[in-house]
This record gives sequence, structure tokens and C-alpha cells, in this order.
Amino acid sequence: MSPELDAARLAADELLLVPDHLMLRDGPVTGHAVHVAGGRFRDVGPAEVLSARHPHLVPVQLPGKLLMPGMIDAHHHLTQSFGKSLAYGEPSEIFRRVWVPLESSLDDEFVYLASKLAALESLRGGFTTVCDAGTRAPGDIGAVAAAVQEAGLRCVLGLICNDGGNDSSAAEREAIRTRAAQFLRDWSNAPLVHPSLAISVPEAASDEMLAGVSALCAEARTIFQTHVNEHLASVERSVVQRGKRPLELLAHLGALGPQVLIAHGTLVTPAELMLLRDTDTDTAVSYNPVASQWKGNAVAPANLMAALGIRFGLGTDATRSDAFRLMDAAEAAQKLAFGMAIGDASSGGGWTWLDHATHEGARAVGLGHLTGEIAVGKAADFLVVDVDTPEMCTSVDLTWDLVRLGNRDQITAVFVEGRLRLWEGWPPDWDARALQQRLARAAHAAIERAPIVRLHPTAAEHRRLSSMARARNAQ
Repeated sequence: MSPELDAARLAADELLLVPDHLMLRDGPVTGHAVHVAGGRFRDVGPAEVLSARHPHLVPVQLPGKLLMPGMIDAHHHLTQSFGKSLAYGEPSEIFRRVWVPLESSLDDEFVYLASKLAALESLRGGFTTVCDAGTRAPGDIGAVAAAVQEAGLRCVLGLICNDGGNDSSAAEREAIRTRAAQFLRDWSNAPLVHPSLAISVPEAASDEMLAGVSALCAEARTIFQTHVNEHLASVERSVVQRGKRPLELLAHLGALGPQVLIAHGTLVTPAELMLLRDTDTDTAVSYNPVASQWKGNAVAPANLMAALGIRFGLGTDATRSDAFRLMDAAEAAQKLAFGMAIGDASSGGGWTWLDHATHEGARAVGLGHLTGEIAVGKAADFLVVDVDTPEMCTSVDLTWDLVRLGNRDQITAVFVEGRLRLWEGWPPDWDARALQQRLARAAHAAIERAPIVRLHPTAAEHRRLSSMARARNAQ
């Protein structure tokens, strides 16, 4: 009988792991093992072969467990996640009424605390990598970088480069470019932080800044992020002010390309889909289905994007950091928005959404060379998932079941860069509950002092108003 599995057995620098199921790029296999050392997958193959090839290691048996790639959140806002409850029931463009006022009121300490809590949520939800689109909080972005590194989460970290539009001065633009170039240099060799540049929305920057930041990212081989064609009002403002839709404007400026990741893309014309597909452009998209549900946006045609070969990943947009529920939402949104009307019962199939949550998501955020799959040489970013459950014990299609039935409570362990970061939902090497308590005390004060404008009542306020209305009607 093998020793009972615990966090101590998984904390070794070198491991030979033998799960019941191993999720490879082409699907799940049994009877396989992985060798992890130096933060990488060093060997993958039949368990008997690996045991013979690495006799110095005692195999760690993982009965009833699936070993699978950690999932990729292709669009996040780490410093907004603590205020997610503010978004419920709100109409679109909530960033104008809630997120800009909220983030502008945060100091470095709060940014650090909020980012570390968001990183913990991501790890608990099965994400080993997040792509952060940048914070508007004043101060040093190093607070976010410190938080994700301490939590052990891989992060594509965006620095916002807004210059306010075509009325900006040459001096303002040069100062932003200088800061951006320095940021890319400062973080170019960090193991878990991958620097990126961002412009919140195209209307927040001048033509020169949009083209220049995109070119800077292309030169540095990093990712340029921007929110594009998300809200109808934003699309219409772009047409009025710039004569083109946001995605058309980026194409006109030569600002699209393989270095570009657009967030949302919910409102795209056939011609704009072709812009994304173009081999010279090869622009990636973050498909954010939960954000569409929560904010009432349109749904990006992700299944059509997949058929056209457009690169895309799945993003939470700081809504709910649960990768399994995100995959379920990705399929469900496609079926409800597009599939039911044409009798498409599969709407992409479970494999599509698992692929775009893992290796395709890694490609979208510029890390396909590093993570997103169980393969020799790739970073050992992976999950150990309990599939010996009443819901899954009779599975005949594990891939579909992960999309339809998977739950973050089934995640036994989370590894990033070969190191155990989470065991049964909690970090083994730092006090997450103390962080929760510390941030909870500060969060309500931060929300109170920010000039937030909410248009929807809380549930308690709604019930109070409804009760008053019923009392008046009864008189």
C-alpha cells in the first residue's frame, strides 16, 4: 500500500507522479506518469517506462485522480476582483461608474492585498496563469507583481498606457512610452511575471499611442491588451469620434498583429472577423462569457472564431474565478446565443472549451511556448483533480464531464512552476485566512470612500423597497 497522499509528499523538488488519468493535448490517457523537476515536465509517458527510467524516485500514486494542465484566465482585473459584488445587476459600461472610481481610490497596500486575494481565488479555481489587463490605481504596479509572485500565480501583467486621446501632447506620449519601455525591461526575466502593455479602450488613447504601444509590444515579443467592441455605446462613440469602429480603427492604424490580445469582441462584423483571421494580423481574443451574462453584453461568436481558426482564450474579467464553471459558461453561452436557433446541440463540444481554457488560452496570452499543456519541457503548471466522485465515477467522456460537471471543490492540489501552491483549497506556506480578514476590514472603507455610482439596488434594499410597495398597495 502506498503512503497516504498529503502536502508534504508533494512538496519535493523532484516528483514522479502516477495519476489514474493524465490529460494530454489529444485527450485523457491512463497508465501514464509525469516526471517533474526544476519547475518543468522532464518526462511524460507510460508509468512502467518512467519508473524504470528514474529508479531513484519513489512513484507517488494518485488513485482516483486526474492530472491536467492548469487553466489560463485570458482576461482579468486583479485589483477589481474584491469588488465583484458591486457588478450584480448593473448595465454595461460599469467601468465608468464603478471600476475607475474604485481603483483610483486605492493605495499601494490595498492594491497588494486585493491582488493577492484575487491570485488566491484564481488558484482555488484551477487557474495557474492569469492575464491582467492593468490597474488604474495610482502608485507602483510592483504591488501587483509582488502579490502574484508571493501567491505563486503566473501572470501576464499589463501596464496601462492611456494618453487620453488625440489631444495629448508629445511630451505626455513620450513619458508614457519611456515608462512602458522601462517596465518591459524591468520584468523581462521574472519567472512568474510576464510584462505586457495595455490601453483600456481605443478611445482612451491617441492614434499615435495605439500604434506605438502595439509596435513596442511586437518588438519586445510581449502582449498588447485592449478592450475592443465590447459595448454598443463604445462602438458608436468610436464611429462618431474617429470615423471607424474600434477594431477597424486598430486595423487602420496597423495596430493589430500576433502580439495583440483584444478583450471581449462581442460586437464583431463578418469583416472584422476576417481582420482577426488574417494571417498577417493573427490577432487573439479573450472570450469572456460570464462577463456577458453578468453585464448584459452580447456574446462573442467564439464557436465561429474556433471554426475560422482565430486564436482565443477564455477570460473571467474578474467575475468568478472558477475555471470549470467558466468552461461550462463558454459552452452554454454559445448554445443559447447561437446554437439553439440552428439546431447545433454540441456548440463546440467539450473539447473546444477545454482546449481554449488550456493550450489555446496559453497561445492567446503569448505563453504557448511555456505553459498550457502536459508536455516535456513545458512549465509544470498543473492540477490534481479528484474524479472519484459520484458525478464522475461512471464517466464515459472525461473531457465533456470536466466541462459540464467539473467543480473547483474537486481540485486537490495546484502546482505552478513545479511547486505546490495550493493543497485542498489553501496555500501550504502562507496564511490565506489572515489575508482575508485583513482585506475584509479594509474593503468596505475603500468602497465607501470611492465616488461609485451604482444603478441597481442590493438584494436587501430591493426587498425593503418591495415590502414598502406591497404595504402601500395593501392600504
